[in-house]
Amino acid sequence: MTTIRSLVATDAVGLADLFASLSESDRTLIREDLHDTSAVGRLVAHPDLHWVATSDDGALVGYCAIDRLPGWSDHVGELRLVVRASGRGAGIGRSLVRTALLGALSAGVGKVVVELVAEQEPVLQMFSELGFTGEALLRDHIRDRDGRLHDLVMLAYLARDAHELLDTVGITDAIQA
Repeated sequence: MTTIRSLVATDAVGLADLFASLSESDRTLIREDLHDTSAVGRLVAHPDLHWVATSDDGALVGYCAIDRLPGWSDHVGELRLVVRASGRGAGIGRSLVRTALLGALSAGVGKVVVELVAEQEPVLQMFSELGFTGEALLRDHIRDRDGRLHDLVMLAYLARDAHELLDTVGITDAIQA
């Protein structure tokens, strides 16, 4: 059984362990240096709109964050998702993203974007099923550690559209309660 909860300061060691478990290929697809202990420290020091998934034994098996963009785009949140390789395909990522979207809506985020490598077809499908739509395709935008170029796909989830749908089916008040 997996539990989704907000990130707390005491998650620093577990979060570092989760990031250390990523393959070289996985790390290529993440902008930040997740092996940097100060980066992990910054994450747990500012846990607003950050969640973790834990297994029965308390180990962190997933992490999701929505980081607000600055300035004139402060209504936009950028979603980050990491799931331990052994937990992929079990619905952990989907549960984390659903929790993050509800948290973002509650915090007044109007748009959530996620950037993915075009070859990540199962992940692209999951985000599409959760209501994300295509925003951009940037050709040869990412260079992996072996020097190969990859296309970057940007997907977006528009809270306005989600609220309109929830209003239509009459459950907006239940979610905000």
